[in-house]
Amino acid sequence: MSTEPAGTSGARSSSSSLVATPFIWPHGGHRVFLCGSFTRWQDMIPMSQVEGCPSVYQVIWSVSPGYHQFKFVVDGEWRHNDDQPFVTDSAGNCSNCILVREIEGGSGPGGAVLGGSMEVEDGEMNMARVGMSSISRPHELPLEGMQNISVADVDASRHRIDKFLTSHTAYEVLPDSGKVVALDISLPIKQAFHVLYEQGIPLAPLWDSDQQQFVGMLTASDFIAILMQIGSHRAILSEEELETHTIAAWKAEKIRLTDASQRRHPLHYVGPDDSLKEVVRRLLHHQVTTVPVLHFPGQEQSLPQLLHLATLSGVLKCLCRHFQHSFGSLPLFNQPIGSLRLGTWRGDNPEGHLFVLRLNYSLSTALALFNQARVSSLPIIDDNGSLIDIYARSDITALARDDTYAHVQLEHLTVEQALQLVHDGSALTGGAPVLRCQMCLRTDTFQYIIERLAIPGVRRVICVEAGSRRIEGIITLSDVFRFLLI
Repeated sequence: MSTEPAGTSGARSSSSSLVATPFIWPHGGHRVFLCGSFTRWQDMIPMSQVEGCPSVYQVIWSVSPGYHQFKFVVDGEWRHNDDQPFVTDSAGNCSNCILVREIEGGSGPGGAVLGGSMEVEDGEMNMARVGMSSISRPHELPLEGMQNISVADVDASRHRIDKFLTSHTAYEVLPDSGKVVALDISLPIKQAFHVLYEQGIPLAPLWDSDQQQFVGMLTASDFIAILMQIGSHRAILSEEELETHTIAAWKAEKIRLTDASQRRHPLHYVGPDDSLKEVVRRLLHHQVTTVPVLHFPGQEQSLPQLLHLATLSGVLKCLCRHFQHSFGSLPLFNQPIGSLRLGTWRGDNPEGHLFVLRLNYSLSTALALFNQARVSSLPIIDDNGSLIDIYARSDITALARDDTYAHVQLEHLTVEQALQLVHDGSALTGGAPVLRCQMCLRTDTFQYIIERLAIPGVRRVICVEAGSRRIEGIITLSDVFRFLLI
């Protein structure tokens, strides 16, 4: 089968006018081909499966500037992609369409339309933090006859989301059944460390038996701070140090060492009758991932009841459940994520930076980067800048396995070794594993992104370049809600 294009619908004066154009089929299949007016609807161009995205196929093909129609042949069946612009002829046949424009200054064969090359140096990748108010399409070529989503459509979508968040309460994110783990502040740090690891949870509310109230949260960040603090005084960590150091003692030490302007209030929480919008606002305002849902019975000497731990992911899951049969009526959710200025994207603006890890980095370097970048996770890339995995703050609890933290030096433990502990621990716990590294393409819809972020344990989706898996952008739960809130 020939794979050379026999012709196109647009005139071409020479090979120098060809533009390398990406074509993507994101809906799976075993064998996928591309065929279009640029091959005179005869030759089939084989498409390659994107590594790490088994349902996505892609090919970059040089075509002449101009208007083209094309279709995909999936397992022998002619298909078009509903998520991309398409036209319908008088017989009801649908074909995707694209307007390829000649790149200013000229581009020889192989000149990519996907954007500039990515420069990675010293663990940093230049990214552009783009504004959230604009809705232009900076990452895609505009199509003739196609109009950008109107401001009115965006406002209408946001108002419907706002109405839902305002009229529904935190009570609706409570599961039908489940458990919430709380820790007494008199518990030794070592035991608390092991509880989080064994329960597979990144944090827990703290209970003060003397005050008879919840007084704060113990998080993975506490353990990062403890390990780095102890490690700075002695090369090998002592088990005895964590055996005798209670949560209360650590919290008191933390307050002493923290600058007064940076100290947080002991506990942020919501009630079951608070609106979901209020839950989101508190999470974003206090820059925390979780708030307890507490119920105070009202009777004298009654203890507060811990009902649940509310997260942005839980609110998003509730939103997805509510709109699952009506996303089509929300124009904003049908837009490609690359057309919405949302999240952090690769670009020429040096103001935004994305910190990344490599497998040979030491764990002490990774932990220092967490504090420097003030993020909950860091992407791990290979020597080509391609995404491999992620390492999250909460992964630090994997060091509790076999008391690893007491037997290693953080500067001698590599990210690769720390990541292996995380994967080994996940295999031991059993159950259905969550895909840690959720990826997308910039052509995926906003609805696709929020459905990925609604998966428990997922806090960010990493947008990669088809084929190379180079990081193009990162979209977090916080980005989505800051974009949606009115």
